[in-house]
Amino acid sequence: QVQLVESGGGLVQAGGSLRLSCAASGRTFASHAMGWFRQAPGKEREFVAVISWNGGRSIYANSVKGRFTISRDNAKNTVYLEMSSLKPEDTAVYYCAGEVDYNGPNYAPTSPSQYDYWGQGTQVTVSS
Repeated sequence: QVQLVESGGGLVQAGGSLRLSCAASGRTFASHAMGWFRQAPGKEREFVAVISWNGGRSIYANSVKGRFTISRDNAKNTVYLEMSSLKPEDTAVYYCAGEVDYNGPNYAPTSPSQYDYWGQGTQVTVSS
């Protein structure tokens, strides 16, 4: 019953910035930890960032650490991914994901198998 819809993707030049949004609807009480993943053609879906239910803990993949920032606004049922200093290697379809079960305010899983709901994805293309 939870729907996640990503937006904000597009084409940018290397070094540019984008802000992705993921709006949740439905039974939002079932969306606790929220994560961002990405998948490029021919590659497995990889972890990007996750934020805990209360927003107090965030974890980033080493490849994006220092460049990406994840945040959430529970009042708006929205999670964001601010991306800066974008590189061609960041080109991928970006997906947001939500975890149903509550495992504590600071729980922040990093594996796709730990999530229950997924958005449709938004394309991010970084040109050189």
